[in-house]
Formats: sequence, C-alpha cells, structure tokens
Amino acid sequence: MDKYSFLEIAALIGIFLVLFLALFLFTVKTKYKLGNRLLAFFLFANAVDALKFLMRDFPVNFINLEAFRWSINYLVSASFYLYVLSICFSNFRLKPKHLLHTIPFVAFNLYLMSGIYFEDRAAKISFINAMNQTFTMQFFYFLFEFLFQVYFIASFLVIRKSKTIYLENYTNPDISLLDALYKITILYYVLHFIVLLRWLVTFIFGWGEIRAWIVTLDGFAFLFCTCWYLFVALNNPEFFRGINSQFKSITDVAPKQKLSPVIDDEKNKQIESLKDFMIKNEPYLDCSLTIQDLAEQLKMPVKDLSTLINLYMNKHFFDFVNEYRIEKAKEILKDPLQKELTIQEILYKVGFNSKSSFSASFKKYTGKTPSDFRKPSN
Repeated sequence: MDKYSFLEIAALIGIFLVLFLALFLFTVKTKYKLGNRLLAFFLFANAVDALKFLMRDFPVNFINLEAFRWSINYLVSASFYLYVLSICFSNFRLKPKHLLHTIPFVAFNLYLMSGIYFEDRAAKISFINAMNQTFTMQFFYFLFEFLFQVYFIASFLVIRKSKTIYLENYTNPDISLLDALYKITILYYVLHFIVLLRWLVTFIFGWGEIRAWIVTLDGFAFLFCTCWYLFVALNNPEFFRGINSQFKSITDVAPKQKLSPVIDDEKNKQIESLKDFMIKNEPYLDCSLTIQDLAEQLKMPVKDLSTLINLYMNKHFFDFVNEYRIEKAKEILKDPLQKELTIQEILYKVGFNSKSSFSASFKKYTGKTPSDFRKPSN
C-alpha cells in the first residue's frame, strides 16, 4: 500500500466518523442543543476541509465548490471557540453580535466572487494560478493564521476561567471534564501546527516528496484526533454541562485593594458564624450545593459570601465545603456501628456524587485512601 492509498483510507475513515458524529449531535434529543450543534458544525467543517486528502488532482470541473471549501476554513476556529463557550457556560446563547465572527468568511467569498465564482473556466484557472502571489491572498493567509491563534488562545482562557469559577462556586464540579476539553483544544492546536509545517515545506521545497509525507502525517493526525475526541465524548456522557456565566471569579468581583486582605474582628465573627452554621446545619450533605444555595440559607449576598470564603479564608468554595464532607466521612469510617456501609454509600451520604472526586479529595486531606483510613490501626 503506497502513502496515497494509506492517506485516502485514513481520510475516508476519519471523514465518515466525523460526519457520523456530527449527524448524531445534530439530531439527538437533548437539552444541550446549542453546544451539540456548534460542535456538529465544527466537525462538519473539519470533514469538508479533510476532503483535500482525497484529491490527487485539482477538481477542474468543480472549481466553485472547491473555492467555497477553502472559505469554510474561516469559520472553523470561530465555531470551536463558540463551542467552548457553550460547554463552559450553560446559559450561553447565540446572539446577533456573534454574526461578527462570519465577517472573514464573507470577505473571503467576496474576494473569490471577483475572480472565480462568476467567471468562465479559463479565467478561473488563470486567477487561481496567480492568486497565491497577490497581496490580497497573502493578507487572507495572514488573517486565517491570526484568527486561529486568537480564537484558540481565547478558548484556553475561557476554559481556565471556567475552572476557577467552578471551584469558587460549586461543590461537586467534575474538573476532569474541563481538563478533557483543555486536552482536546491542545490536540486541535497541535493538528494546526502540522498544517503550518505543510505550508512551510511547500514554500521551501515545493510540491515534492517531503510535502507528500507531511500531508500523509496530517491525514493520520486528523483521523487520530477524530477517534480520540469520539473516545472522550463516549466516556464522558455528562461532558455537555456548563456553569452559569453570571457567576464571576472572586478576582473580578472583589475590590482591587482587598487582594491582600487583613482579617479584622468583624470578619473573624463572620467566619466563625459560617463555620458554626456548617457544623450545625450540615448544608454540605447536599451534593448539588452551590455558593448561591448556601448564601440563600445564610441570608447573605452571594458576593459577600464568595469574598469571605475565597478571599478572607483563602479557600475555593469547592475546598471549603469538601473539608466538612471529608470530616463527616472520617466519622462514618471510624464508627463501628456503620462499618457495613460501603465506600460508595458513604460518599453519597456525605455529599459527593463521584467516587473519583471523593477518593481524590479524601487523600488530599488525610494522605490516605478511604479504604486505608478505615482499616484498624496496628
């Protein structure tokens, strides 16, 4: 099997998987329709771009379609960024302002319209042969690369911010989901660098053997990326869940002069009152507890509670609540009257909803696994 046959087979498998997943995401009945459809469009756009791996020659009979395929690339990185927003923030909605992301796509098609779409075949071929040398095309190459970098850096920042807000406002955030999204973003970023390598090799060595092998590597990377994403999605059915974007990080809501707070008597009283409330009322036993829920129980503004915990106590809300859950779990594990309870039953009893999250938190605070902690001391 030569490299061309391998490339075509890899591309066909990848395109089939991508289109199948896109179709599933677009048609499946779920409350996360927007995120699914943004991802479906992103995958579809990647499949359209991957059609280049099936072409050994330029499609002279379908020049307009080929030219339009080039323009789809100007929507790929924007659609991924919007997809990340929809995953990280459950109340994200598309608005008219988001149409601004389509401006490069529209502009490039207007450029193609002037030399390809409405011309005869000879004029189209002549335009295409000369377009790479024009200033306008060089500008669009630069624009594509610039937009890619901006959108993917923005995606990284959104994921990081979302992770911070999770920890400051929720007690059972599954950070592994955001970590998976972060890895997927890195994977697509690496895939883009293979494209950059192909461009560089083409510029230096032309359309020779080296470029052909780079294209083969690109096709294999596309297939691997698709399969890996499918694996992540299937192993994380709760992947399409986000936080409320109205929640802000404490660094956004706290006055700048309080970044190095001094705890006075009033703050000490509030902290002690909060601790007493946690011990007496045990709100942490609710696995879905958020900082907004706790603030309502305390009859305290969310902003003030967030500042008290995250800034003055120097703890994420996630850590603050889980400390009480771990202490409760330790009591149960050492109680001989409750020795029949399984670790799974205990973690649900104290407010966790995931064995991995419970085990990680328990070991963080005690240095032992729940099972080891339960064993009688020698």
